[in-house]
Amino acid sequence: MEFGAQLSSYRVPWSETEATVQAIENGTWSSLWFSDHFLPPAAPNDEHLSALEVWTLVTAAAVVTERVRLGTLACGVTYRNPALLAKICASVDHISGGRMELGIGAAWFEREHQAYGWEFPSLRERSDRLEEAAQLIRLLFTADEGEKVTFEGDHYRLDEAPLVPGSTNKPHIPILIGGNGEKRTLRTCARYGDISNLDFWHPAGVDVFRHKQQVLDRHCDDAGRDPAEIKRTVGLPFRLFANDEEAAKSPGQPWYCWGIASYVQDLLQQYVEAGAEEIVLCGVGNRPEAWQQIDEEVLSAFD
Repeated sequence: MEFGAQLSSYRVPWSETEATVQAIENGTWSSLWFSDHFLPPAAPNDEHLSALEVWTLVTAAAVVTERVRLGTLACGVTYRNPALLAKICASVDHISGGRMELGIGAAWFEREHQAYGWEFPSLRERSDRLEEAAQLIRLLFTADEGEKVTFEGDHYRLDEAPLVPGSTNKPHIPILIGGNGEKRTLRTCARYGDISNLDFWHPAGVDVFRHKQQVLDRHCDDAGRDPAEIKRTVGLPFRLFANDEEAAKSPGQPWYCWGIASYVQDLLQQYVEAGAEEIVLCGVGNRPEAWQQIDEEVLSAFD
């Protein structure tokens, strides 16, 4: 079983983040992820606080690690041209020695678009852009060395574009589609993704996870694709408490993975039995000792 760690890009200096990156690298974690926002998300009073740019963070993490896979959860298609995104990701893939995984999504945080002057289209158009971007990026990632790619879509186009350097990660850099939407997002993943990641900051649970996998399987059938080709992952808000009394003081939401070690172990096992191949723990904060404790007290049960 694989476990990933999503660190915060917000309100913390690089020095704290680097120390936490090293703790993840030195532990049993499989992957390390950063989100992609230009303001601390959904926190209007924190707009004056630090928000480090995701690709700068991932590149820095690539330089100070050698083992863990690295990824973005997830780059919004509204503020980066997908061909540019593919170029950036392929470059970091080379810097990291083939450890990159590219997570993309339809974007949702309207305020950062307003702040920086980016268009924030309707959900339908953003979903259209996500599907088109995933198709274009997959063409670039899977092209033979030296092959040029031409693409003509409603929103993006390529005119004999090479991707040099291409993927070091073989057979190609995996494309993660982030999001829970059944009609469009999971369909896009079935068509062009390699990894599905569900965001369970939203109302969810093991039954919801299981249902979403069934939806994704049906989309794969419609697309003529083997469902086994898509890795199933989920991001879970996580907090480890010393005892039940402490947990009761900070209950979080009912579907959060919050509790004492035995409780969260049992809940994580339920996700494993429901088909999760990797679970990314979120919301822990950039504190090395917290991630080390989770590694020792929780992940050790899944060795």
